[in-house]
Amino acid sequence: MWKELLFRFLVGGTLVSTFALIGDLFKPKSFAGLFGAAPSIALATLGLAIFHQGPAYAAIEAHSMIAGAAAFFPYACCASWLMMRLKVRGLAASSGSIIVWVVVAFGLWFIWLAKI
Repeated sequence: MWKELLFRFLVGGTLVSTFALIGDLFKPKSFAGLFGAAPSIALATLGLAIFHQGPAYAAIEAHSMIAGAAAFFPYACCASWLMMRLKVRGLAASSGSIIVWVVVAFGLWFIWLAKI
């Protein structure tokens, strides 16, 4: 138990710091948050999956992460469109757009990952 926590702390902290440094190089600075959390958490999760379940299981996890990331693009487009064109508030736009993410993510899962 404590080894897993130590691994998460060391890998997560190192990767968050590295990706935050990379994100700091780009403009706008709000873009840095994109590099700060998601990639480091994904890599730490894959490392733990390889350690506990093996590389085959980690490959399935990686495919799922790719599908989720691909589904994020139409979600972000929909939320952005709602806020910029229709002047919908952020909470309402993101809450409503989550339906787009769910449909695309599960659609990709059904087409691509259900065969694995």
